[in-house]
This record gives sequence, structure tokens and C-alpha cells, in this order.
Amino acid sequence: MQEWIINTMDQFGYLGIALLIAIENIFPPIPSELILTFGGFMTTYTDMNKWLVVLFATIGSVVGACVLYSIGLLLPVEKLELLINKWGHILRLKRADIKRAEGWFEKRGTSTIFFCRFIPLIRSLISIPAGMAKMHMGKFFVYTTLGTFIWNIVLVFLGAFAGSRWELIVKYMDVYSHVTVRVLAVIGVGVIVWFVKKRK
Repeated sequence: MQEWIINTMDQFGYLGIALLIAIENIFPPIPSELILTFGGFMTTYTDMNKWLVVLFATIGSVVGACVLYSIGLLLPVEKLELLINKWGHILRLKRADIKRAEGWFEKRGTSTIFFCRFIPLIRSLISIPAGMAKMHMGKFFVYTTLGTFIWNIVLVFLGAFAGSRWELIVKYMDVYSHVTVRVLAVIGVGVIVWFVKKRK
């Protein structure tokens, strides 16, 4: 996959970066860290500009996020409530919990969207619950763009700074991703256990 990503970027330049980042947002297993850091490295031996790499990466990311947001819009809360009615007893969930979750996202959704852009895997998938909660499209767009823009700046400039050793940045980011996902998994399990005990 890495070779295909690099070849695509070499062949199509800025448009290739935008396309790959859009795909990465929809299919999170594609590593944005590799795309962005190699994009930064490309600016050291081609006439590509770091800020244009950031711009096109941000455009691709926002397009991908909007696709997932739209998918969330197409998943009616009513269907989710039907699933809760059928299977929710396993985690002691009720339909009222969905309403509470919607209210929480309505109050704190903007900051959630922004900060989740710095968390691997979650940074892409957070767009779906935003759509399901029918978060205001303007707010979603602004906070997604801001968070993504910052993330892209950091990785593109790190890639340019590392130069031919850009793959070291990818390795460090891979460690960051694994640690973050494991921490989130532990927190998630803890929240579920706490929620079930509270229900009891």
C-alpha cells in the first residue's frame, strides 16, 4: 500500500494528495501520517509548496469528512432506537439514553469534532455521529476544517523538516496511534463498566 500511495503522490501531485486524504477519511486504515509526511518530504526535492500541500490535504480531508457526515444523516435515530429496543438490554441501554447522547453532542459537539481530529481512527469516524446527531453543518464544517488544518500543518512540516528521514516521523506517529487507540480502548471499557453498574 505504501508504494501505491507514494506513486500516486509522485504522479498526480497536489490532486493525488487531496484524493488520497479523502479516501483516508472514508477508509481510516489508509495512513494519513504517511501521506502527509511524505508530502512534506516531496517539497524538499520538487517545486511543490508546503502550504499548498497542507491546503489540498485539508480539502481532501474535509470532503471525506462530509461524506461520512452525510452517511450519519442517512442513519435515522429511529433505526438506532429500534436496535436499542432489541439488543440494548445487553448493555442495559434504553431509548432515553439515545436522546441524552444527542443532547450531549448538541452541547459539546463542536469541541468534540475539533479535538477528535488529533486522535487516530477516531478523527475520521467522529463525522458519523455528528451526522446522526444532525449537528449544524456550518459548525461541523468549520471545526472539522480547523482541526484538520492544524493536524496537516504539523505533519507536513515535520515531513519537510525530516527530509529523507521522513519515514522516522511515520514510525513515531505509528507508535502514537497504537498508544492512543489502546488508551481509548481502556477508557471505553471503563465507561461501559461504569455505565452498566450505574444502570444496576
